[in-house]
Amino acid sequence: MAPKPAAGNADKMKRKAYEKELHKLQVELCELQEWVKETGARVIVVFEGRDAAGKGGTIKAITERVSPRIFRTVALPAPSDREKTQLFMQRYIERFPAAGEIIIFDRSWYNRAGVEYVMGFCSPQQHERFLELCPQIEKYVVDGGIILIKIWLEVGKHEQERRFLARIEDPVRQWKLSPMDVESYGRWYDYSKARDLMLKMTDSKHAPWYIVRSDDKRRARLNCIAHILSLIKFKKTKSPKVKLPKRSNQRKYDDQASLHGRTFVAERY
Repeated sequence: MAPKPAAGNADKMKRKAYEKELHKLQVELCELQEWVKETGARVIVVFEGRDAAGKGGTIKAITERVSPRIFRTVALPAPSDREKTQLFMQRYIERFPAAGEIIIFDRSWYNRAGVEYVMGFCSPQQHERFLELCPQIEKYVVDGGIILIKIWLEVGKHEQERRFLARIEDPVRQWKLSPMDVESYGRWYDYSKARDLMLKMTDSKHAPWYIVRSDDKRRARLNCIAHILSLIKFKKTKSPKVKLPKRSNQRKYDDQASLHGRTFVAERY
């Protein structure tokens, strides 16, 4: 199937329609959560893509209505001096799920195929070795019973530039624009070649890559969540309806008067 062209501003999804569909999908995510908890399933979802591709917003849409004890987001910082001496995958593997957990990697071991390779943080030999071993390691993970889903968010060249400029102008988003992001902006085609090589070498039958066009953030989030839900064959679990008990009036007292004289936050709003 030919890739769908990037959406223009006029075609972008309206907020009201987006929020309506997102709510439906978030209900399904809550049902998935209960199934994972009940069955002891283990799930990994890897999010990769260029800077400003929308990884953070998509992950937020997935996790904002579910338990952080079940849906755990992992966004590792640059490796410490000690971690640099470990096996490359070691610090990622120790974050893999136990029974009843869904681990979402906001960038992952694929840093080696992207930023580390493009920016020269690893040698060509280390990069080549990673691409060779990665499918074998992922086969071991999948054979071990973990559901592994790999998502690549594909943002267009002009849309990435628009998002970068918006971050520069917006004081509550400037923190999102790191020196590494600025450097990546100038290396668009280097990242394109690294992406293509990564997809060629690591898009396997047991752990395929799924590409989501993300110029329209709202559509991308909905498409991504719907696809993840379609890949996990879960069933809605039955749970007893909760009924609140009557409050006991034994030992009743004026529990507001007892707060008199305590320090309250000023009501500025």
